[in-house]
Amino acid sequence: MNILKELDELTKAQVISPESAENIRNYYRSKQEHSGNRLFIVFGILGAILVGLGLILIIAHNWDDLSKNTKVCVAYLPLVLAQLLCIYALVKKSDSSAWREASSAFLFCAVGACISLVSQVYNIQGELSSFLFTWLMLCLPIIYLMRSSVASLLYIVGISYYCCELNYFTHFFTSYKPVHYHYWWMLLLALPHYYQLVKSRPDSNYTVFHNWLLPLSLVVCLGSVARHHDELMYIAYMSLFGLFYLIGTSGAFARMKRNVSGYLVLGSLGTTQILLTLSFRDFWTRLTNDPARFCEWYSSPEAMAVYVLTASALGLLIFQNRKGIRDFHPMKVLFLLFPLIFALGLVSPYGAVAVVNLLVLATGIMVIRHGVVKDHLGILNYGLLTITALIVCRFFDSDISFVIRGLLFVLVGAGFFAANYLMLKKRKQTEHRP
Repeated sequence: MNILKELDELTKAQVISPESAENIRNYYRSKQEHSGNRLFIVFGILGAILVGLGLILIIAHNWDDLSKNTKVCVAYLPLVLAQLLCIYALVKKSDSSAWREASSAFLFCAVGACISLVSQVYNIQGELSSFLFTWLMLCLPIIYLMRSSVASLLYIVGISYYCCELNYFTHFFTSYKPVHYHYWWMLLLALPHYYQLVKSRPDSNYTVFHNWLLPLSLVVCLGSVARHHDELMYIAYMSLFGLFYLIGTSGAFARMKRNVSGYLVLGSLGTTQILLTLSFRDFWTRLTNDPARFCEWYSSPEAMAVYVLTASALGLLIFQNRKGIRDFHPMKVLFLLFPLIFALGLVSPYGAVAVVNLLVLATGIMVIRHGVVKDHLGILNYGLLTITALIVCRFFDSDISFVIRGLLFVLVGAGFFAANYLMLKKRKQTEHRP
């Protein structure tokens, strides 16, 4: 570091005291050590995975030439080696995150390889979903025994794919859709580790990865509860995205930067996407108001998802504002308005379309205002992009003349330029103000 080379000169010139110089040296030493440890962890994990894959490729190349007993020994060899490494990491390197994470990643892969190889040797038949379930259940203890965040991330990816395999892929081309809820209780088993991670290390990279992967997993897998009333899933997803946004503005998540808070970003983008999708007439004109079908909604799995998610989001909203509304944002309450709009759509589809379009426009304007108040260019431009997306949607969905459409785009473009120019000018004036 250049600043470290200048410390002696600054000390001799009495610009800083010797104590301050030593404190600066200690700070940059600890920073370099932390950076080195982080790289060691990353390369350790990658090395463990690559070694495991390399062994699999070598074995696969010579697999047909091996006897059955040799094949079984080879299948168990990576598993035994991985367990020995984990024991060594726990006993000798318990304070080393690199050793724990690398050995956990190796063991996670070794368990899956061992199961698949033994099944192949003895010709044990089974479905992919059963294999994934067995693999994930055997690897779940690794998360807590090794205090491994990598194992937690691999587990979340695994149960997400397991849910897709069980609910989407297997029955994609069939009308029969069995109900499988294994994903939800399997996800709950991994949440205690995530809670401790957020509580103890909110700024670590592992926490950031969890903050993105967990909500993405929920977005992908929530659709698995849909059976015969898919239209209700719009309400469920609206409440889910509202819950995400509220989580992103609560507690430790509120102190994180926006680009590392997956809840905040996904909640905002998801809410806007649903409103823009439903700003077209197609969905509302297909929405049935058949009383018999309406009576079936109340006890359907889709309705249960709506109840749970809406109640959760409402409870968090009330908890956040128990001492009064301090920082109002439209994204926090849109999930409460959407069931009313949905009910309106049952009676008047065109009325629901009009309300949704006005709601998107009002949301965009309020987001722009929020960005101006916060002096945040990202929020400001997001509001402008929301209005632009609404205009683009109406470009393909209305009989407005091309001249008026062109004028609208010109006005929006001018608005982008003017809003950003005025905010940057305001910042410069504030910086130069004595």
